[in-house]
Amino acid sequence: MSAATLAAVDLAVKIPLRAGVDSLNVAAASAVAFWELRPRD
Repeated sequence: MSAATLAAVDLAVKIPLRAGVDSLNVAAASAVAFWELRPRD
């Protein structure tokens, strides 16, 4: 991701990946993000 893109956003997050995993597709990354942001009791 370019420095200009990162400068334009309000918040950037990083999903830690296990060794051997280079990236996640959009669907998988969204699922991880939504799971972490879910309301908790």
